[in-house]
Amino acid sequence: MNGILDQRRAGILLHISSLPGGDLGQDAYYFVNFLHDCGITVWQTLPLGMTHTDGSPYQCLSAHAGNPTFISVERIISQGWLDKSELCETCRGTLAYKKNCLIDKAYFGFLDRATQQDRKEFARFCSEKAFWLDDFALFMALRNLFNQQSWNQWPEPCKERHPQTLEETRHRLKSQIECIKFEQYVFFRQWLELKAYANEKGVLLFGDIPIFVSYDSADVWANRHVFKLDEIGEMSVVAGVPPDYFSATGQRWGNPHYNWSYLDKNAYSWWVQRMETQLEIFDILRIDHFRGLEAAWEIPASEETAVNGYWVKAPGKALLEAIKMALGSIPLVAEDLGIITPDVEELRDDFNLPGMKILQFAFGGNADNPYLPDHYVKNCVVYTGTHDNDTTIGWLQKLSDHERKYIYDYLGSPSLSLHCALIHAALASVANLAIIPMQDILELGSEHRMNTPGTTTGNWIWRFHWDQLTHERAARLGHLVGLFNRK
Repeated sequence: MNGILDQRRAGILLHISSLPGGDLGQDAYYFVNFLHDCGITVWQTLPLGMTHTDGSPYQCLSAHAGNPTFISVERIISQGWLDKSELCETCRGTLAYKKNCLIDKAYFGFLDRATQQDRKEFARFCSEKAFWLDDFALFMALRNLFNQQSWNQWPEPCKERHPQTLEETRHRLKSQIECIKFEQYVFFRQWLELKAYANEKGVLLFGDIPIFVSYDSADVWANRHVFKLDEIGEMSVVAGVPPDYFSATGQRWGNPHYNWSYLDKNAYSWWVQRMETQLEIFDILRIDHFRGLEAAWEIPASEETAVNGYWVKAPGKALLEAIKMALGSIPLVAEDLGIITPDVEELRDDFNLPGMKILQFAFGGNADNPYLPDHYVKNCVVYTGTHDNDTTIGWLQKLSDHERKYIYDYLGSPSLSLHCALIHAALASVANLAIIPMQDILELGSEHRMNTPGTTTGNWIWRFHWDQLTHERAARLGHLVGLFNRK
């Protein structure tokens, strides 16, 4: 859908939380410099939304809002809205840090010391984003008031959005609501500053859109007609995927399904607005679980696993046409992994969307395996692995000698370590875009993987350290990028 993906490029997959500082501070700029110096032009992250307590960026409190834990306190200090003396031990950055205390202080510092231009920018941000920001800020203020309970557990007037109750609440919680809006303003400001810096360095930012949204989110609370809910706002069916490579019992994600008939009557405006927000902050977008736009796995809410679900058709063609009509030709990638039918392939190809190829999936089966590089077309994105895979070294260590020999025989690179040969194969392939997870660049094992599907603990917490990125590794990566004419 867009020419950005028509040329040979190399990229690295690294979420913001995996930077040494875990935020949009100086490390993010150093990382852009590293990419630029290696000739790499794509930085792929996971979704940037505000997570629940499990930390999953695929279960967020809003389809629009950014994660405030990514806000750089140092950059706020440099703008004069916060003084170093105001930092306390409870709000200093840690792996599971909370910055609410500092954001509150920064908000009042902003009210006292912001320039007239900054005040105008904040007012303009609130006005332009009002279509989602007003509901989101009220939702978060109420969620804080009710001890982080899901919205369906709130008192009836708030749960059902009685107009008088909401108006009274907006008045009563005005200061908290404005502070939440300020928090989003700071996030978007810092992110767009980073994006401008990256683009100046020739680096494109590649984002990820979860196809579904969390039930406990501002989106579902404020837009119940968009989702398949009963008369009291509960889910009778939930989203997931059937048993597959990742899990013998499938994955029961628990997200609500879309009420496609309602969306169709409204020209898919909710989806169009969602895409518009993401296009502001990213240059390239991946639709996670793309096959759900053709048919989605519906699981009765009473089921504990995803085994007893069923496929239900979705109007993916009409949706993508509505997005294209509203926003023009945009750079989309289809995450087409899992159970892919000819109908899913047709939907992907009708819009000329590149699909995904995973080298860790390539060496099971026989020579017909579609993930083997000799089956690739230019219009695809190849990965050694994704955030849901083990690191390549961890994966290789679990293979038998016979399986490793088969990979060596196929790749024909006996002088290279096997994990280096796989990176070499990805970059050498005909795929227009080759993405390597940072863990594979750093030659890290299973203890450094980002996520293990089907588990709820120990995920989304990995960070790298600059001393792991040796000069030799960076130089080798830059050499391969140039060798295979990727820019």
